[in-house]
Amino acid sequence: MPNFVDDAEKLLRSHHLKATKPRLKILEYLMAHHNHPTAATIYNAISGAEPTYRATVYNTLNKLVEAGIVIEIKNGDDSLHYDYFVKPHFHIICKNCGKIADVYYPDFDTIENHMRIEAEKQTGYTTSSSHVEIYGLCPECQDKEKKS
Repeated sequence: MPNFVDDAEKLLRSHHLKATKPRLKILEYLMAHHNHPTAATIYNAISGAEPTYRATVYNTLNKLVEAGIVIEIKNGDDSLHYDYFVKPHFHIICKNCGKIADVYYPDFDTIENHMRIEAEKQTGYTTSSSHVEIYGLCPECQDKEKKS
């Protein structure tokens, strides 16, 4: 598995954030795992032998979201999941089980930018970020539905 320590540190510094140990550990985890984890999943994965406080994980995730390094995704059961947004993509979320999958689409970043520009024209807002989510039923839930 690649070592993301240097990348995480550079990314934090480029966003004018201190490269604290918790921030590095959380960002490294998100860079290495594309499983759309919850804060609890991240906490369990990084706490190991060292004491890591749950509040620190939540506060750090909030700070990373504010900085635009990480995005929050609310799934079907309204739990918050986190994603390190390396390559432009959108998410499809199962309305039944809450599973989240990444969808990569050619020129998605261009399409998303056009959507933001149009939103600004129509509303007068100044946009800073966006996130597209599509909802449906995953293949496993479709199978379960067919069987019942």
